[in-house]
Amino acid sequence: MTLQQFLLILRARYKIVISVLLFTVIVTLIVSVLLPKQYTASASVVVDIKSPDPVAGMVLPGLTSPAYMATQVDVINSDRVAERVVKMLRMDESPEIREQWVEAGSKGDFIVWLANLLKKKLDIKPSRESNVIYIEFTGSDPNFAAAVANAFAQAYIDVNLDLKVAPARQYAQWFKEQTAAARDQLERAKAALSAYQQETGLVATEERLDYEVAKLNELSSQLTLIQAQTSDSSSKRKTSEDPETLAEVIQSPLINSLKSDIARLEAKLQESSAYLGPNHPQTKRTQSELASLKNRLAAETRKIYSSIGTSYEVGKRKEQELLEAMEKHKERVLDLNKQRDQMSVLQGDVEAAQRNFEGISQRSALTRLESLSVQTNITPLNPASVPSDPSKPRLLLNMLISIFLGTLLGVSAALVVELMNRRVRSVEDIVEAIEIPVLAVMSGPSRNKLSSRLPKLPNPETS
Repeated sequence: MTLQQFLLILRARYKIVISVLLFTVIVTLIVSVLLPKQYTASASVVVDIKSPDPVAGMVLPGLTSPAYMATQVDVINSDRVAERVVKMLRMDESPEIREQWVEAGSKGDFIVWLANLLKKKLDIKPSRESNVIYIEFTGSDPNFAAAVANAFAQAYIDVNLDLKVAPARQYAQWFKEQTAAARDQLERAKAALSAYQQETGLVATEERLDYEVAKLNELSSQLTLIQAQTSDSSSKRKTSEDPETLAEVIQSPLINSLKSDIARLEAKLQESSAYLGPNHPQTKRTQSELASLKNRLAAETRKIYSSIGTSYEVGKRKEQELLEAMEKHKERVLDLNKQRDQMSVLQGDVEAAQRNFEGISQRSALTRLESLSVQTNITPLNPASVPSDPSKPRLLLNMLISIFLGTLLGVSAALVVELMNRRVRSVEDIVEAIEIPVLAVMSGPSRNKLSSRLPKLPNPETS
């Protein structure tokens, strides 16, 4: 079918097109007028995803997720929020609504039935360029529509807070138990350390160990000195055949004084023997004094020599005593090292238990604060006001749609009628119908008279 044929058909069947169009418009107008008026109330909330959490002090990673806003829309559309709205508005306490439920068959739970009815008239529209969510509810009563929209906004905030606080409460209880266990562990570690300190008598192991090590070093120094003295005494005893050649004898002031006196008396004796004779009393007395000094010198020399042996014996005994004291002190130091190591283990247990207890306590306090939170990141922006104008039915929009649909239906009806009763309306119709060439086309009144006497064309679909 060409465009010319289509226009010729519309011109011939224009009454059908106009009739269908008028019928569609009139029916739409009547239905729009008779339909009950519907009112739409809109409330809006703001979802804050940039401000840090007041308890954690940081922006939670989940808030910046692209799916976060879609999740919030799903939360508003959830049964939990709708059931909370039913309870907030006390719709479950209304006898009239319960009668409607009974008339509907009383299937399922009453509150769930009401929640599903509210969700059918609920429309959630998240903003594309911002974090604002619009909550719209449509109802026949404007006051009820505004109340339900505001109730959905408040219920959404409450449920969002519950979703945030409920896990925190569970974690708070769990952390409370863990804190008690960590406290018991810390007390046991401290008790073990205290018992070990009382058993060993150690308080400051490092200071005690330093003292014992210093004392051991002092004994070692004394032993080294005594060993040197003993070795010197032993070498003197072995190498000195003449006691008078000993350094102690040579350096002794008394020995030197006696030798000076002996030398003086010997000189005096020689002089007395030369002048007075050997039998003179003075000579005899000088000889007696000289013999006494020599005996005293020999006795002092022997005493010094014997003192070297005594020093050697005393040194050996002192050396043995120092060795025994050092062995005992070494054992004491080794015991202190073992005790220090054991105490270090116990102190490490106490420090680890202390760190564990402090970490759990801090986390427990933070979780407890989160469980006591009364605020969420959802803030009401604009509460729903009572709508003054109905949102449905939209008379102008319905009329425009009816004109479009009426026109479409009218054209379709005209084409259907034309196909059921085909007429020759153009040269193309003759060519398609009888498949013979057209020799001439008449115009004016003769054409109209001829066209009225032409027979109906057979329907190609039925021929």
